[in-house]
Amino acid sequence: MTKKTPAKTIPEHVVIIPDGNRRWAKAHGLESVEGHKKGLDVALKVAKDSRNMGIKVLTLWGFSTENWGRPKREVGYLMRMYSWFFKKHFRELVSDGVRFRWLGRRDRVSSELKKILEKAEKETAKNKKYMLNICIDYGGHDELVRAVKKLLRRGIKPSKIDEEMIAQSLDTAGQPNPDLLIRTSGEMRTSGIMPWQTIYTELYFSKLFFPDFSVAELKRAISDYARRQRRYGA
Repeated sequence: MTKKTPAKTIPEHVVIIPDGNRRWAKAHGLESVEGHKKGLDVALKVAKDSRNMGIKVLTLWGFSTENWGRPKREVGYLMRMYSWFFKKHFRELVSDGVRFRWLGRRDRVSSELKKILEKAEKETAKNKKYMLNICIDYGGHDELVRAVKKLLRRGIKPSKIDEEMIAQSLDTAGQPNPDLLIRTSGEMRTSGIMPWQTIYTELYFSKLFFPDFSVAELKRAISDYARRQRRYGA
């Protein structure tokens, strides 16, 4: 028998896959880099708006493990753009007691970006009011592989590994699982983000390209979520 519970009015943890930057740029006759710039401006606003709406944990996916397959020129630009963006807007992103977490691999991004993101984590480690996760060089399968490797390095026998051990070895250790996942641009898939954490996450697919995403669309997603009944297996 399936258990049903009403969704909370405001989800505690929201994940956003900000898709459509390049298509937005193409539709406006611009280079793809302009779409990424606009997307970062929107991400900054969404981060602030989500806190004002009562969302405690926000996760934004910025660069996936698969994105390394894009043209080198674009990848290089994205690395430089992220470095510039987080350096410039760090104080805005983590104001009002926000703790910053970087989810993803740390051995392939530029040294400058790695330094900036790890500094942000260190300086906000004691903040508890809100959480902002940024996924850079993140892939759901990669996260699970890294989690298992952590356990093996600790000498945990395979027969002793349980769900709690895996959960505490993920990039999101100590955080609540996502309540709501939003993907923009009309694409109706999760692309493997947080496969362990999202088994009961509610999904919302927005037709807007991310550069057109707004607080009004975020409110629509949350209103839709609030009308649902959460279904948990058994």
